[in-house]
Amino acid sequence: MTKAKVDIRELILDMLLEIEKEKTYSHILMRNVLDKYDYLTAQEKAFMKRVTEGTLERKIQIDYILDSYSKTPVKKMKPLIRNLLRMSVYQIFFMDGVPDSAVCNEAVKLAAKRSFQSLKGFINGVLRTIVRQKGQIAYPDKEKDSVKYLSVFYSMPEHLIVMWKEVYGKERTEAMLKAMLEIRPVTIRLKEEIGAKARKELFDKLDALGVAVKKHPLLSYAYELEHVDGVRALPGFAEGLFTVQDVSSMLCVEWAGIKEGDFVIDVCAAPGGKATHAAEKLNGSGKVLARDLTEDKVALIEENILRQRLSNIEAEAYDASFFDDSLKEMADVVIADLPCSGLGIIGKKRDIKYNITKEALVELPLLQKKILSTIWQYVKPGGTLMYSTCTIHQEENEKIVNWFSKEYPFELIRMQQLLPGEDATDGFFIAEFKRR
Repeated sequence: MTKAKVDIRELILDMLLEIEKEKTYSHILMRNVLDKYDYLTAQEKAFMKRVTEGTLERKIQIDYILDSYSKTPVKKMKPLIRNLLRMSVYQIFFMDGVPDSAVCNEAVKLAAKRSFQSLKGFINGVLRTIVRQKGQIAYPDKEKDSVKYLSVFYSMPEHLIVMWKEVYGKERTEAMLKAMLEIRPVTIRLKEEIGAKARKELFDKLDALGVAVKKHPLLSYAYELEHVDGVRALPGFAEGLFTVQDVSSMLCVEWAGIKEGDFVIDVCAAPGGKATHAAEKLNGSGKVLARDLTEDKVALIEENILRQRLSNIEAEAYDASFFDDSLKEMADVVIADLPCSGLGIIGKKRDIKYNITKEALVELPLLQKKILSTIWQYVKPGGTLMYSTCTIHQEENEKIVNWFSKEYPFELIRMQQLLPGEDATDGFFIAEFKRR
């Protein structure tokens, strides 16, 4: 049976509309659409992914450009027209391989196809004016209003820029914003037990598929993959030879100093990167108890356990904010990678920056405190507690550490805030505590 011809730009438009209306997570929607239209060529999939993700990522900048040239403000446009113009402006400014004339023509055709015949002239006029004047965009003055400039130029909400500027200053904040917009390679954790011969065989297979493999500077078993269109089909993935995981997350387990025979509890473990890494460190001995809030999350952990063929790890659903008396002072290591605002992984999950509210930034530290005030009791005297988040926010990181050190019988051994653009990792926070 032949597959129906699909209009890629129409798919992109429908995804942008669903994300805006339903607040669907873009990475989940993208995965579902790619699965549904699996018969598309690699080039078509790459174009769809690039335009959808890029339009979302650059939304504030794109809306600023549109408002500079359209008599109708972006907020007052019909949703379909707004998103059609957004995806067109993204292609005009950030995709050299697509001729500007083709972008304008395709936008006009798509508007007519979707029953907006009467707005063809408006769409054509706005886009062709932008094409003519794209080198003359008057952005906010960097010196007079640096917050507005950084917000527009790097498409980041102003309240986040104000927060980061106060802590890191203008230059470091701008470097971080720039890094968040860069295309990052896929980072993998290779099984540490793999010998040199098996590693070479795996890398040769990847190379034959056009995947570039580069060693990460921070850890011997961490590698970066480029030119990857989904990892599940890659050689070695189904066999559990490697796992997709950022180096910042690997460092959390590395810092924990896990020894053979240890009992490790990961209280918020999904999808299981740290928990399976800890199980590997145990080298077949000891035990890892990996917990998370829902059965869906536990299923993700179990999928990772099965794929990596690990026998010394168990996954179960449990709410970390409730005390489990059976685990009191049982653990050599407790890993607490707690729910957070996720501001450190904006470069991978573009929706976060638009959806995180000032209220959430106040509420999340309260949840973190609630969980920590429960799970510290699982650590043996002399044992280790690893606290981590994938965010860049002092209220969830350094201030939590200060509070915890004062309230509970733990000594802070070390902590580090990793920043995009400085540390070759996601934005991530790690703190190591030793129970007195």
